[in-house]
Amino acid sequence: MSTAQGSLQGPLGFAQVPQLLARAEELGAAGVIDLSGVSQVDSAGLALLLELSRRCKAAGRELSIRGAKPQITQLAHFFGLDQILHFE
Repeated sequence: MSTAQGSLQGPLGFAQVPQLLARAEELGAAGVIDLSGVSQVDSAGLALLLELSRRCKAAGRELSIRGAKPQITQLAHFFGLDQILHFE
């Protein structure tokens, strides 16, 4: 099992999600994703986080999201996703 965590940089939105979705297995492999380098997120970015979380659960593990800026956690809360996604 890899101890490295997935890490994202820059904006996490509609334009970036298709490329990142192609890397979903790699990003969620450690069960931890670091968003400290993410500058902003939109609903497509939250959908990516949900998909990564879904894939981790299907593999029998929880996805932990670290380093999320307040804009990200506030948007997740607005959509009620803070009850589904595990922010540290």
